[in-house]
Amino acid sequence: MVGLGNPGLEYLWTPHNAGFMAIDRIARQEGVVVQNRRCRASTATCHVAGRKVVLAKPETFMNESGLAVAALVREFDADPAQDLLVIYDELDLTLGTIKIRERGSAAGHKGARSIIGALGSQEWLRLRIGVGLDLLPEAIAAGGGRRRGRDYLLSPMRQKDLTVLDEVLDRVATAARRILSDGPAAAMNEFNRKDREQGTGNSE
Repeated sequence: MVGLGNPGLEYLWTPHNAGFMAIDRIARQEGVVVQNRRCRASTATCHVAGRKVVLAKPETFMNESGLAVAALVREFDADPAQDLLVIYDELDLTLGTIKIRERGSAAGHKGARSIIGALGSQEWLRLRIGVGLDLLPEAIAAGGGRRRGRDYLLSPMRQKDLTVLDEVLDRVATAARRILSDGPAAAMNEFNRKDREQGTGNSE
């Protein structure tokens, strides 16, 4: 399991670091700390849903995430299509939602693009955490819309948004366990559908 983000205290609570936060949440629940340096990443090894899992946070910046992911894949002789789960933020999904996909394009996400380039494949499982904000049309017209891009993604989140994300991280951890115990299809059926039924997720 690899969570994407940017190293450095200045990025700690930014939307772009949702993947790092998710890995830290899983690690805390499993009683480990992600601090071993391996393959250009901070790592920890633990058992999740009865399976041995390596948790990793690349020490590269977001747009070079693929360097660490490819190194980890080589180190553990892993098949990305079967053995890799990447968790990262998604601006096109509303804050409070998550979505699991087995494959696909980067959709503009620089970390995902780097991984696709480094692995030479789009065939790897990803769990995307919504960080987009639903704003009124007048706010969007004034330049404060969901797609504020880089400035928004790299700015500290407001406390009320962090409160929403905090609840989401527990759902991400549960979804990751479901993937390991029952497979991606079962997890997608449960968690993707849940967001659709709540009316909060975007359609693909």
